[in-house]
Amino acid sequence: QVQLVESGGGLVQPGGSLRLSCAASGSFYGISAMGWFRQAPGKQREMVATSQATARGRDTAYAESVKGRFAISPDIAKNTVSLHMNSLKPEDTAIYFCHATSYTSDWPPKYSDHWGQGTQVTVSS
Repeated sequence: QVQLVESGGGLVQPGGSLRLSCAASGSFYGISAMGWFRQAPGKQREMVATSQATARGRDTAYAESVKGRFAISPDIAKNTVSLHMNSLKPEDTAIYFCHATSYTSDWPPKYSDHWGQGTQVTVSS
């Protein structure tokens, strides 16, 4: 089992900054990907930023709406991931969820998805 604990949400004015953090703990062999998703009222959950282990190293992906404003910072050794959010807009208001993909020591490995409980980010004046 993997537990994801998020922190750092809150209320911020438009143009402000916030940093979200997520730490993975529990019993697992390894984590291949960590990232952030968000869900606004009445909308589907969407990917915000992810960091995926690959043969070349790590691939990072961002939603078009946050490119240039948000930055994801994974720490593989500590199984943590942060999301630095700058130039926040009211449309960034949502519940932000940490996501992680763990894998087993089997071959081929078995992958499992895990979610945090979510942290509210509200951008409003």
